[in-house]
Amino acid sequence: MMPSITRRAAAPALVLVLASAALALGAEVTRESYVAAVEPICQTNAKANEKILAGVQSEVRRGKLGPAAAQFAKAGAALKRTLNELRAVPQPQADKPRLTRWLADIKGEVGLFEATAVDLKAGQKAAAEHNSTRLTSEANLANNEVLPFEFRYCRAEPSKFA
Repeated sequence: MMPSITRRAAAPALVLVLASAALALGAEVTRESYVAAVEPICQTNAKANEKILAGVQSEVRRGKLGPAAAQFAKAGAALKRTLNELRAVPQPQADKPRLTRWLADIKGEVGLFEATAVDLKAGQKAAAEHNSTRLTSEANLANNEVLPFEFRYCRAEPSKFA
């Protein structure tokens, strides 16, 4: 059995190799092939966030802002890694403008995770809650941008945690 870290690293790498091979063979990237390439990347991030952000709401409610800050910082770092992996996947030519906006929205989400962590660490619960609300709004914008792709895992749902 392969260690979980190796498996997590191997899946996105395999997707990139397959996508690159298709491009090398002259195959056009389709919306369907793009979805097939990015969904495993997003699935890995979604599962990681379930673990990372488990109980974060109760931590904040109980006033344990330090541990909550660490959770938000860790989730932001995980999303940043995911964003870099998503940027490396070849995109369908017709969808490049839409996907560029989507990736920019995800970058905004990364910034809001980081800002929430900073606010929580500083004991600024109200500011953190404001950023958390903005995070949900930014995620909804990102989700709306890629509705035609019918993503399952590449749909952000921060309201489940924040």
